[in-house]
Amino acid sequence: MKVLVACEYSGKVRDAFIAKGHDAMSCDLLPTDSPGPHHQGDVMDIINDGWDLMIAHPPCTYLAVSGLHWNKRIPGRAEKTEEALSFVQALMDAPIDKIAIENPVSCISSRIRKPDQIVQPWWFGHDASKKTCFWLKNLPQLVETNRLPGDDKTRRANQTASGQNKLGPSADRWKIRSETYQGIANAMAEQWG
Repeated sequence: MKVLVACEYSGKVRDAFIAKGHDAMSCDLLPTDSPGPHHQGDVMDIINDGWDLMIAHPPCTYLAVSGLHWNKRIPGRAEKTEEALSFVQALMDAPIDKIAIENPVSCISSRIRKPDQIVQPWWFGHDASKKTCFWLKNLPQLVETNRLPGDDKTRRANQTASGQNKLGPSADRWKIRSETYQGIANAMAEQWG
């Protein structure tokens, strides 16, 4: 298949599909962290290029429920949420047969539609907690591949005792937090490819 991985700089999902024999390319405004087929620029410039499958990871900065409280406190931030929602809708409306939109718990659920699935990294072999939502078009829900013991109340390696992410402040914190877990990337390539 011809696969577009939109809004991905890490190359993890792209490379998982390439490893399965697909013609995959990542696209992001940032350069790729991993050498491989990558379009640095606006995904809308290439969205009509005959893709069979698109997996999109739109930036969650102005979408995630965890940050929406800032919309009433910071002038202009609510407008950025509206722009982000318009971008998500444009991705959903792309002329591509199979689409997966990935984001954390966000206002996409209340403003566009509820997700088709919510997964956790610990379903795919990672000792980590991070609810990940998928809005799907012509794709099945991902099936867990390596579920670790415990449940949603189990504290994982990436959490503090209160359940918050324990990754400390840094210039790259946003980038590290946004990367797709390899087990989830591999499941996408195996099950959707």
